[in-house]
Amino acid sequence: MNVAIFVFDEVEVLDFAGPFEVFCTASRVARRSSPAGVPFEVLTVGQGGGAVRARGGLTVTPTCAFGAHPPVDVLIVPGGVVDAERPKAAVRAWLAAVAGSAALTASVCTGAFLLGDLGLFDGRAATTHWEDLDDFAREFPGIDVRRDVPWVDLGSVVSSAGISAGIDMSLHLVRRLHSPELARRTARQMQYTWHEGERG
Repeated sequence: MNVAIFVFDEVEVLDFAGPFEVFCTASRVARRSSPAGVPFEVLTVGQGGGAVRARGGLTVTPTCAFGAHPPVDVLIVPGGVVDAERPKAAVRAWLAAVAGSAALTASVCTGAFLLGDLGLFDGRAATTHWEDLDDFAREFPGIDVRRDVPWVDLGSVVSSAGISAGIDMSLHLVRRLHSPELARRTARQMQYTWHEGERG
């Protein structure tokens, strides 16, 4: 499965790096028992393909630009400072097109606002960073905003709370898309305490 992670200026580092690490580690762990193939190919995608400046000044060069990537099975939309990205027609068009064809679309933190703008949560449930829940509820009154949950799984659309919650959500997705055993082995390899029993 091709996992594409959107990166942009002022993206929160752990919002994209956490899921990136989970899916890459899952493939590395899986390769040990099945060298013939890996479950996930992970790539980052930016609007123009040039370097972006994440929060804190980290420079990230995306793997691909819009329209120059392989078919996407899983789309991850991280958060950070998303104000500049929300009105961009090219960003909206790309997210809508990829979310429309991907098997699964997930947001981390304030990435939920980008998916909310597309109407993906309308009449359904979603969550975001605790600090932004009230704004999220105000902007999207048609969404059942969930508080104090690490993630909300709607099947084809998943949202997670803030920053490190994206790691828990991604482990949940590994469990869902591959197996509970691989998710557990991935968490162990990362030396991450995964609260596996939690449900969104």
